[in-house]
Amino acid sequence: MEKISEELSQKKFKIVQQENHYILMRKRRYGNILIQAICLILALSVSWVFLIINIVYFSYSFLWASPNVLITTEKVSEEGEPLEFSNMDEILEKANAIL
Repeated sequence: MEKISEELSQKKFKIVQQENHYILMRKRRYGNILIQAICLILALSVSWVFLIINIVYFSYSFLWASPNVLITTEKVSEEGEPLEFSNMDEILEKANAIL
């Protein structure tokens, strides 16, 4: 569990919460810089509506599209169902996907 969290820390994941049997990590996304730059230029030259679009895009990327990773030693859920696990490649692929 510690080895996986160290590997994810190198990929810019930060520890949000840690207990004896799990570690919750999160990587913050800020959105595509090119899209934000275009929206800002359009907001300055055309209309303030593009500024609102840029704020909504940034908020979505930062608050909801930021990937969370739960590293646990548990193998079954509270209901007794087996848990599904992703490998490290799948986690990093989803975390680095560009919206």
